[in-house]
Amino acid sequence: MKKVLIANRGEIAVRIIRTLRALGVSSVVVHHAVDAESLAVREADEAVEIAATTPVAAYLDVEAIVAAARATGAEAIHPGYGFLAENADFAAAVEGAGLRFIGPPADVVRLLGDKIRAREHVARAGFLVTPSATEGVDRGKFFAEARAVGFPLLIKAAGGGGGRGMRIVRAPESLEGEIESARREAERSFKDGRVYVERYVERPRHIEVQVLSDAHGTHLHLGERECSVQRRFQKLIEEAPAVVLTPEQRRRVCESAVGIARAVSYRNAGTVEFLLAPSGEFYFLEVNTRLQVEHPVTEMVTGLDLVAEQLRVAAGERIPFRQEDVRSHGHAIECRICAEDPARGHPPTAGEVALLRAPSGPGVRFDSGLCEGQAITTAFDSMLAKLIVYGSDRAQAIARMRQALRDLVLLGVVHNAAYLERVLGHPAFSRGDLHTHFLDQHHIDVVPPPPAGAELAALLAGATLVDKGAGGEIPEPYAAIGEWRN
Repeated sequence: MKKVLIANRGEIAVRIIRTLRALGVSSVVVHHAVDAESLAVREADEAVEIAATTPVAAYLDVEAIVAAARATGAEAIHPGYGFLAENADFAAAVEGAGLRFIGPPADVVRLLGDKIRAREHVARAGFLVTPSATEGVDRGKFFAEARAVGFPLLIKAAGGGGGRGMRIVRAPESLEGEIESARREAERSFKDGRVYVERYVERPRHIEVQVLSDAHGTHLHLGERECSVQRRFQKLIEEAPAVVLTPEQRRRVCESAVGIARAVSYRNAGTVEFLLAPSGEFYFLEVNTRLQVEHPVTEMVTGLDLVAEQLRVAAGERIPFRQEDVRSHGHAIECRICAEDPARGHPPTAGEVALLRAPSGPGVRFDSGLCEGQAITTAFDSMLAKLIVYGSDRAQAIARMRQALRDLVLLGVVHNAAYLERVLGHPAFSRGDLHTHFLDQHHIDVVPPPPAGAELAALLAGATLVDKGAGGEIPEPYAAIGEWRN
């Protein structure tokens, strides 16, 4: 391939552009007018503006994006994550236009995008899923089967994820009302109101495995990541490898991920997600048919460039290494820097980037699409950047991450860097005593206190220099974008 169009924005668009440049491949980005001065547009070889009623709508316009690829002579489209990345109709439209979709085939995206069908397919292939009940024509039967699974239950949306349409139900009398509430949210978010329920695993750890498959029958894993530190089912901190696993557990979960990839005829990079119960059992969650937000931690410990591997597979090449060639060294951690206010319950924030100084030093990587003067609005997801560090072991990685978070200078918008630094400094995090409700359990310990003294004076001085321009009602930033943050 000589030219690739990127159907995305922000840090992931910049990250893809830089790999394309290193490989000698030209880049094209599509963008809405609000992103005309963005870093991605500045760094791309070509940019095509898409007119739309809203900024998000521009990045969801399948016809306009495919037309831009054909007009610029791009041979392939990389969807990044979010927006259209896991949209089977988009993948089919790209393929139908004679272009390469840098991801799995449309039929695989369609299968795995339906959580109910995916669970059934994986269970038939012999892999463990949590006990569940699926909604059918007979609603009374569905409620009875759900109660028979046993409480607590977790309600999930069939057509999405990322916390949308999810509810924990602990009492039978709450079940029907919570299902109706989840169904309405799923319909709003994914235009698919179907839901199912599964046994809720208390205090689980979230373990995922990076897989890579080509069109020649090769299916490999690139090790696992732990993503247990979450807020409202949204990941905030990820690390590789997972500190809790024994060698036997690691072998078992990675081999299961490869087996699932083979069972669905997967192609390109993907992530197979599992819950690890306190009992030691792994339960299949889902397959994310795209590059994950947290892919850099895998890159840091393996030395691989996952975007480069995606491009090679999409071009029809064989994966140039074998499973035994994949080696993991040291430890990597990623923190998601988000425009959110932890002191007020994490609502999205807006403003303008007045000053940006990225942290640096040994083992520090800062993936960002930010530039000074850039407007931060609530039109898009709140993630601004990703801070990734590498250490020879987990203790060194934690120390480097805490220092990097302190070194980050990002003025003009309220963000969560100080909150993340406090999370990493918590004794339970240092011990590796993690589960998906870690932040709920330690909420009081990790919310930063209000600024005081010299810090408060500096913030007030900065506030007089920066017009945040954040008036108006805050819209729901996630509904149209999808579940990519998970």
